[in-house]
Amino acid sequence: MPSKENAAFVARMEDILDVYERPYDPLCPVICMDEKPYQLLGETKEPLPMRPGDTQKTDSEYARKGTCSIFVFTEPLAGWRHVTARKQRQATDWAEEIRYLLDECYPGYEKVILVMDNLNIHAEASLYKRYKPEEARHLAKRLEIHHTPVHGSWLNIAEIELNAMTRQCLARRIENLDDLNRELRAWEQERNAETRTVNWHFKSGDAREKLKSLYPKLS
Repeated sequence: MPSKENAAFVARMEDILDVYERPYDPLCPVICMDEKPYQLLGETKEPLPMRPGDTQKTDSEYARKGTCSIFVFTEPLAGWRHVTARKQRQATDWAEEIRYLLDECYPGYEKVILVMDNLNIHAEASLYKRYKPEEARHLAKRLEIHHTPVHGSWLNIAEIELNAMTRQCLARRIENLDDLNRELRAWEQERNAETRTVNWHFKSGDAREKLKSLYPKLS
């Protein structure tokens, strides 16, 4: 990376790491969000019935049933997450997910800290594309947004949830959005019941030592 890009990367990285080092405050939750594209797939032939001690047999051929986008929100220190699938990933979809997060999941909270990547729809402007100005501003004022740097998606804890969800919930063909959302809700409920938390160990001091080549050289 050029020195200018390095400086931008480490500045955002250390900002995210500072957020993760904050002590747990149940009244000011730190939420990480991310999205995942998903291909809906159907069977061209009926799978063979399962037998004791054997797995289900499916044909190698499949039918494409379209694509969708899976949104995940997680509060790592509380062991909470919310997952939903939508037909598309546009600014208005993100805005509706943010409203659900604030009004349904965290009603009454004055401030919610939100960590996410810098996709162009991940911005307060998206709220104004979906809601009237007074409502969009009300939602925006409740957010404290922190963007991960370009090429720094590994700093988003929501990626850990997406990886777990992919392994545990999506390792088979699902052909429509309704079935997918039913599976995601079941996975979400089970994982929330277990209050699976994430203990993030990588701190700014570690970054300055292990990633020192990314830090600009001072004259």
